[in-house]
Amino acid sequence: MTIIRLGYVAMSMELKNASPSQTMTFAQFQKITDREAAIRKLERISLSNVEHTLRILKHNAASDIHFYRLTSRLIPLANHDELSDWNYMKPLQKQLRMLGNFAKDHGIRIDFHPDHFVLINSMKKEILNNSIQTLKMHYLLLKGMGIDPAHRCVMHVGGNYKDTETSLERFIENWMVVPRSIQKMIMLENDDTSFTLEDTLYLCEKLDIPLVFDYHHHLAHHRNAHWEEHWDRVIQTWRNSSLPMKMHISSPKSLKEFLHHADYIDLDLFIHFLKEIKGSIPQIDCMIEAKRKDEALFQLMKEIKSRDDVEVIDGSSFYLR
Repeated sequence: MTIIRLGYVAMSMELKNASPSQTMTFAQFQKITDREAAIRKLERISLSNVEHTLRILKHNAASDIHFYRLTSRLIPLANHDELSDWNYMKPLQKQLRMLGNFAKDHGIRIDFHPDHFVLINSMKKEILNNSIQTLKMHYLLLKGMGIDPAHRCVMHVGGNYKDTETSLERFIENWMVVPRSIQKMIMLENDDTSFTLEDTLYLCEKLDIPLVFDYHHHLAHHRNAHWEEHWDRVIQTWRNSSLPMKMHISSPKSLKEFLHHADYIDLDLFIHFLKEIKGSIPQIDCMIEAKRKDEALFQLMKEIKSRDDVEVIDGSSFYLR
């Protein structure tokens, strides 16, 4: 028996006025002539984002949702060069701890997915350094919440630069300058244009990094369509993690726009995958990457409940009979 737990990304479609990603551009920051006043405004936005995230976690707990991806935009301009003297963590300490305590008390797994500009395998040293700084921010946020940062940030391998082999080897070379504490935080996923499941497995096995299998990405970009042949290898990349195995599930918007995420999840596509992995692992946490966020999760569970071959555990968990 394999238990499936569903989660969703960042924004709730049900909660009103609860965006955790309110922002402020550097241009807007510069328009405020009093720099200290501008920083205080940044801190108010950041605090509001954390408070909205706590509202979302309370919504998740009430809905039996045990898996949630935090937005990476909690703190606007956190790593901007012109704000290197700003201790963005200090005013958030109490609220971050409340957030982490709530997640732990209610058994909610939380993690991050840093933006696409975080590139470990970049050819440019400044981009690598900026990427490490951004990952450090994620590390500090998790530590501030009292959450063990291990395997809490999923990333793509990075840029292909028209040379897959060289780009993979550059990832390994650059990985050696990433601090060990941040290395331990990372998971890697196969992507839809540059690095296949096999490419990503190569890095994960060599560097002992858990692989987050993205089924939609695999359907869009693969050398060998038969991902099942590598499933045991994917499982093994999680052997040293204290967390359940994780995957991403999304559906193509259309055949013409195959790479784009649909509003909801195609149940038949998902069930086909789950039947293939049934019994191979005790539990898998499935992050829904759909435009309608938690609404897509609720719709998927509604459809799942109508099936005779499914045993529902709660509002977001089930297993196939």
